[in-house]
Amino acid sequence: MTDAPAAPASPAFLAATVPVLALGDVLLVTLNGDLPDGVAERLQHDITHRIAHSPTPVGGVVIDVSGVGIVDSYLGRVLADIAAGARLLAARTVLVGMRPAVAITLVELGLSLPGLETALTTGEALRLLDHPAAAPPPRPEEPEEGA
Repeated sequence: MTDAPAAPASPAFLAATVPVLALGDVLLVTLNGDLPDGVAERLQHDITHRIAHSPTPVGGVVIDVSGVGIVDSYLGRVLADIAAGARLLAARTVLVGMRPAVAITLVELGLSLPGLETALTTGEALRLLDHPAAAPPPRPEEPEEGA
């Protein structure tokens, strides 16, 4: 048995991976364009692995779907599975940037995406997760009347 070096990943595979970025205790994922089934599965694995093996606890996952034109039943199931896995690992999942056409398609397909919270923007998602980066700026003190 020989230990041959692993073949390098093909350029098509590398181009099709989805980066998972960490912002404190939140993982940020931005989906753009069509997401092939294999890439969606890999994303699910990557997010679950990052939550389970992070040196600091992950409190939430924000998935931005504003760049996705179509969410089919498979991708809808993968998103629900990501949320279920994250929830089992004590992290919440928020889906942001859903366009009206995508929301209508999900309703028509009968997909409710259990375990996923939704927000219109990434900032709103971070506020839902009580993330410090989303804290509103302090309000200036208003002068007292009669002063």
